[in-house]
Amino acid sequence: MLTLRYAEPADADALFALASDPDVTRWFSWGPYVSVDEPRAYVERLAGERERGERLDFVIDHAERGVIGVTGLSELSRRDRRAMVGTWLGRAHWGSGANAESKALILHLAFAICGLERVGAYSNPDNARSTRALERLGFRHEGVLRAWHRHGDTHHDVNIFGLLREDWRGAPFDVDVDVEGEPPPAWIVRRGAAPS
Repeated sequence: MLTLRYAEPADADALFALASDPDVTRWFSWGPYVSVDEPRAYVERLAGERERGERLDFVIDHAERGVIGVTGLSELSRRDRRAMVGTWLGRAHWGSGANAESKALILHLAFAICGLERVGAYSNPDNARSTRALERLGFRHEGVLRAWHRHGDTHHDVNIFGLLREDWRGAPFDVDVDVEGEPPPAWIVRRGAAPS
């Protein structure tokens, strides 16, 4: 069983252990971590980013294994009621179902609580595992953004995927979720957004 929660300073060591693996960050525009100061700085800036509506990241906390990765929303457009989702897991948790479960939780937050109409996702065209996972969750491939992000000295294309609220409702990952508290006001784009 997974829980999404805000990262705490004590999580920095676990995040470092997971994301110091070059295979984990291979497709990202950051990483791998080379010092525990990097995840510490990440955790420290998250509260401000949440309040400003820039990023709504959560650690993925496994009931038995502790922190296994991160998922969150970014690139919020309040006017268009959309955001992007991103998830990464430590290598030991690939293929475990944790990606699908954490995406179900974050999509519930995005659609039922925040009131978004669309959630998008990026995937490197060479990252077949990520692409398949998004497709299994009902995300639709919408195109390729050429030379979209840089990792090291190389620019990479990315696939762009999208999931609409109407696609999410009634889908296998539209699951009952226990929610404690509310996201920051910057992330609520429409009151009364929960589906009836």
